Amino acid sequence: MTQTDDFERTPGGAVLMDGKRLRDEIVADLRAEIESLGNPTITLATVLVGSDKPSRIYVRNKRRKAEESGLVSRHVELDADCTQDDVESTVRVLVDDPTVHGILVQLPLPDGLDAERVLDLIPPEKDVDGLTERSMGRLVRGRPGLVPCTPLGVMRLLDRYGVPTSGKRAVVIGRSTLVGLPQVLLLGRKGVDATPTLAHSRTTDLAAQCREADIIVAAAGMAGLVTAEFVRPGAAVLDVGISRTESGIVGDVDFDGVEKVAGAITPMPGGTGPMTIGCLMQNTLLAARLQGVV
Repeated sequence: MTQTDDFERTPGGAVLMDGKRLRDEIVADLRAEIESLGNPTITLATVLVGSDKPSRIYVRNKRRKAEESGLVSRHVELDADCTQDDVESTVRVLVDDPTVHGILVQLPLPDGLDAERVLDLIPPEKDVDGLTERSMGRLVRGRPGLVPCTPLGVMRLLDRYGVPTSGKRAVVIGRSTLVGLPQVLLLGRKGVDATPTLAHSRTTDLAAQCREADIIVAAAGMAGLVTAEFVRPGAAVLDVGISRTESGIVGDVDFDGVEKVAGAITPMPGGTGPMTIGCLMQNTLLAARLQGVV
């Protein structure tokens, strides 16, 4: 960890990587940038299918931050009993609309609907979630494009809180296409220059693998998986996992134990989650640029 005096610290002395604070900085910077461009109309369209409560909350928060950023929020809701054709036709309308610059289909979709078929309709220049195979292909190839928001948020946190990456070893726990796989690619990019290892629940002696790391990104969705014994003193630990338990929502990291050992750590909640929304806003402006709007 780079030693810095102006960051909030945990009781154990670790730098607290505050995702809410950084998200709000990003939102304020975006608003200022959009104003400096003459307030062009840049539209983020969200599609919500069904009445899943967490999904509804996520979409509401995204729409609120879009408006705070100076973006236009357009929202479409469909009933849970709608058909695959209903969802696809809705997305096609947004794809064909030149006034819509970013499209986000809130996942998961209700049972019986094929999310991949829906995502395949979104062109890479409007794929602000960075989830389609074409967007992932651009990431793999190192071509300009839109990167998945959660792993991008991890990179923004590392940068903002002075965590060095060049020549450092990183362990990413979790191999999902949403977080784990793109996270490894971002950490290994030229200019970031970390040496990432992709680990998962079946990795032999996972704790030993993690103890060799300068950076741990926990994205397995296993409550309390990463304990103090996983962490080299001074390492940066970023918690992406979310599990719903009887005691509430918890992450993959045992915060109370790990913060006594780590050099930097994200809270849960308030760490990587808010950054996902902040990076979504950044992606929407980038999408408008890719489309030649600004």
